[in-house]
Amino acid sequence: MWPLILVTIYFLRISSACEFTPSSTQETGIVCRVTKPAALVLNEKTSEVIQAAFRHASFPNITGEKAVSFLGKVTYGLTNIQISNLSIESSEVDLKEDDAVEIMIKNVSASFKGTLNYGYGTWFVQVEHSIDFEIFSSIDLQVNTKLTCGNNRIAADTSDCYLSFHELILHLHGDKQPGWFKQLFTDLISFTLKLVLKGQICKEINYVANLLADFIQDRAENFLSYGDIGVNIDVTDFPVIKENYLESHHKGFLAYKNLTVSYNDSIFSPSLLKHDRMLYFWFSEQVLDSLMLAYFLNQHLTLNLSGEELKDILQNDNEASHQEILREILHNHAANEISAKVWSLTAPGIKITPKGTMVTSSVAVHISITSASDLYFETETVTAVQASYADKKLKLHPSNPLVSIKNVRSSLTVSMNEEQIKQFLQTVVSEFGIQAIVERLESALTSLMNSKSLNLFEIINPEIIPHEGYLIVQLDFGFPHHLLVDFLKRAL
Repeated sequence: MWPLILVTIYFLRISSACEFTPSSTQETGIVCRVTKPAALVLNEKTSEVIQAAFRHASFPNITGEKAVSFLGKVTYGLTNIQISNLSIESSEVDLKEDDAVEIMIKNVSASFKGTLNYGYGTWFVQVEHSIDFEIFSSIDLQVNTKLTCGNNRIAADTSDCYLSFHELILHLHGDKQPGWFKQLFTDLISFTLKLVLKGQICKEINYVANLLADFIQDRAENFLSYGDIGVNIDVTDFPVIKENYLESHHKGFLAYKNLTVSYNDSIFSPSLLKHDRMLYFWFSEQVLDSLMLAYFLNQHLTLNLSGEELKDILQNDNEASHQEILREILHNHAANEISAKVWSLTAPGIKITPKGTMVTSSVAVHISITSASDLYFETETVTAVQASYADKKLKLHPSNPLVSIKNVRSSLTVSMNEEQIKQFLQTVVSEFGIQAIVERLESALTSLMNSKSLNLFEIINPEIIPHEGYLIVQLDFGFPHHLLVDFLKRAL
């Protein structure tokens, strides 16, 4: 999800100032750190974005006049200016601590085509003519991006934009004019043309940057949303530029219908993240806990099981003392006569520790066997869960479950007393039930993430590391080319 955000560090527009108070940083629930190696990988595709800016640029007509001793007053106009044959030799990026992201684009070669209208003469002789022209240019481009905040999102000032011209050669079609004529117009228009090109191209870079900003932020926000459930990713402080990384701090507040869950006791510190991997995300446990609340309120924490699925879960229970009740549930009835429903009675609680994410849940289970026989019970569980991501799938690893069974109601025709039934249920829940729920949760969450296109990213050696009160995700990545293609389609 969050790899979508890192490109916005480069290009975002300033739209309005943000005000931060000393308490604002205590609202930080999510932190994104993009390191220098990631910036270098992103820079590999910078030229394609710059080319999009050049190609998308429109140029105004250029007009001027000048008195020339032997020709009189010379007037000229360049119209229908279009760009073609664009190529970029190389691009570089550097992080200037507490200052700017410096992007250098070297040897941008481009041709500008159009029509030259000109006239000259005195009061008794007037000459007017029109001729097609082509201007060959070689340019270096430098953009110094100042990171700031706008509309409570990361923003950047890209107005510090420079074009340096190595060449600017005018070719008049037909080329029958004498050399002094071509030189005259080269001299007349070169200064004005350089100003116009700089203004329009730098303006277009800002335009494309704004498109990119909107595109990336929309994708990032969409990734964190599900139906009515959303996450507020407003920034809580100005973005940080260091020699080795860029960093942004976000609220991570739950936004669900009319309910807003916030907090003001963030424990984030820059020392908690390193800069040897390409991308880091820091999540407060409160972000995950509030998301779990929303999933509960939206009734997503409900599972219906068929008879076949229930048999698959219970078939590995080989304890002799459980055979009577297993026969009653599984073997004395057809699969289509059996069903089960599992649902959360309260919102599960999330607490992150170095041993894993501790999930505290209160769950009800109703097993229906024909219309006249059923088993209902409630269970309190505390389970440590470690998470990993590999082969484009999320894996959850539960361990050390603590299970308490209560409120058992049974109409089964078995000779077991309530305590024996509780012992059976405790074994089933701890040894089979939790794992079965986790497997279904893995599949559902992987499908959800893939629906947000996470599977299209090249994520390298991701690690999900729990600590006391927070979770760190760290990874390397290859540039998501599909994202660039999607953006360029939108931009052009």
